[in-house]
Amino acid sequence: MDSTDDVLLDGEEKMTKTLNVLHEQFSGIRTGKASPALVENLKVQYYGTAVRLKEIAGISTPESRLIVINAYDPTALKEIEKAILAANLGVTPMNDGRVVRVPIPELSGERRKEMLKVAGRMAEEARVAIRNVRRDANEHVKNLQKEHKISEDERDETLKQIQKDTDDFIKKIDDVVKAKEEEIMAV
Repeated sequence: MDSTDDVLLDGEEKMTKTLNVLHEQFSGIRTGKASPALVENLKVQYYGTAVRLKEIAGISTPESRLIVINAYDPTALKEIEKAILAANLGVTPMNDGRVVRVPIPELSGERRKEMLKVAGRMAEEARVAIRNVRRDANEHVKNLQKEHKISEDERDETLKQIQKDTDDFIKKIDDVVKAKEEEIMAV
């Protein structure tokens, strides 16, 4: 990276990826409502290979508290059932030989608090990742200035912009966490 623009673009790209990963992780946190995202990324053993559930089955939510998994290959139903049980989602799949039904029970107050803690840990990991991106970007900018590729003023302006981007992404993480907490606590 030879310019401050490269550093800023790279930093923003990495921060965006971190936020996207957090969204993906949050989609797997169970709330009181059925959502295909709860199971679609589970790894299922299929002919000796671990594949994502959504690649070997159709996933639907015909009711607000029921997920129906229709395997493209009925021989995979047992493995799908095993994968759901192994994921420890707090649900019990029912296999009738054609589809796997996953009823979503009401969350207890204790389970909701556990989910909030999990969401909080994920969010903190994302914040740390954002700060690490900031640290790396700051180092790049300082090195560019040491190598006389940019002026001190450019360095200072770029460092301010990096901090502004960091603050913006931390705020986005906080907003996502707040929304997820409300979703978890909704009865």
